[in-house]
Amino acid sequence: MSPDAGCRLSRTLDGVDWVALKADLNTDDFDNGRSAGQLRASFAASGLIVLAWAADRLIGTARALTDGVCNAYLIDVWTATPYRRRGAGTAMVRDLLQRLPGQHVALFTSDHRAFYESLGFASEYDGMSQVVGRWLSGAPDAVRTA
Repeated sequence: MSPDAGCRLSRTLDGVDWVALKADLNTDDFDNGRSAGQLRASFAASGLIVLAWAADRLIGTARALTDGVCNAYLIDVWTATPYRRRGAGTAMVRDLLQRLPGQHVALFTSDHRAFYESLGFASEYDGMSQVVGRWLSGAPDAVRTA
């Protein structure tokens, strides 16, 4: 499961420094406002996760929300800027997809269309969404330690 010689994939959240991840997402303009604790809760509640590591540094994330039967949603696909175009993103998405056989896998993106098309995604219908109440108001905020 190694996208290139300097990167390994993991299917667990072991070793994640959620505060550092939040800072890295912010640096890469990929921060959607979740606190470190909310990031942890989001990933912990996901059906499937995969992380890319270069030595001890977390350099990529991807997760899928799934009903385990026929529908899944690909979300939080991120690779740290210095590690892009080296195979980590492709490896993470492929890892998730191979664990979602028979499912319709959706995603929303306005960026990197060619990347997702190279992985077999195609444009479908117009998507719709809604934020219920105030954004992130119902999510946990603290980073919990075991």
